[in-house]
Amino acid sequence: MVDAVWSGMRIPDLAGKAVLITGASTGIGAALVRAFAAQGAKVAIHYNESRAAATELAAEVSAADGDVVLVQGDVSVEGETERVVTEAAAHFGRLDGLINNAGGMLGRMTTAEMSDAHYERVMNLNARSVLAATRAAQPFLAKQGGFIINTTSIAARNGGGNGAILYAASKGFVSTITRGHAKEFVADGIRVNAVAPGVISTPFHDRYTSPEMLDAQRKTVPMGRVGSPDECVGAYLFLASDMLSGYITGQIIEVNGGQLMP
Repeated sequence: MVDAVWSGMRIPDLAGKAVLITGASTGIGAALVRAFAAQGAKVAIHYNESRAAATELAAEVSAADGDVVLVQGDVSVEGETERVVTEAAAHFGRLDGLINNAGGMLGRMTTAEMSDAHYERVMNLNARSVLAATRAAQPFLAKQGGFIINTTSIAARNGGGNGAILYAASKGFVSTITRGHAKEFVADGIRVNAVAPGVISTPFHDRYTSPEMLDAQRKTVPMGRVGSPDECVGAYLFLASDMLSGYITGQIIEVNGGQLMP
């Protein structure tokens, strides 16, 4: 069921907004779908391989009277990201917000182990897709003003853990382009910000982080625990709302339990 915390809270200016969330079938993306739908936003749920999870999520939100649409596409492939954005905007007849959340590590490996093909896959998924989605969404957002929120990572600041240096570098790109786009698009009435999660319990860590490594990371968090996807949601809702953050652009909100205090 849609999270009761967000369904019980109202941010009036998010109601009716059309929002595309990439990488939205699981983890932080799925939590964002539930939260934005609970605020009355119209949500395009992007997914790639996780069709079953995306379909189940859409059914759950629709059952709670949410307005959602599924959009499939591999955003690491040239041209696919643009199609995803265009389909979402066409379905709703407008686009008010873009959340660039799709990304992944695609395996832990050292620089010596890394192939050029692996480099291309990681950078296309985590970096190029953000640029492509933003470029495709900008004309739609500029029609009435809107927001872009990028998902970066604590790794963008600390260089990543073992075997995660390329992932960290790709997220460094996301953090930097967030600031650049904030300045470039301000005249269009588009605010661009980012959220940088720390150690969050998602399928990302289920796939790439051993229990021993995850426990070691947990011990570096002053709050003494791993965060949840729902604990990231508030930052995105805040940055999406002109009422709450209308004078904020080019910023990165760190959600990491105190693990990093820049």
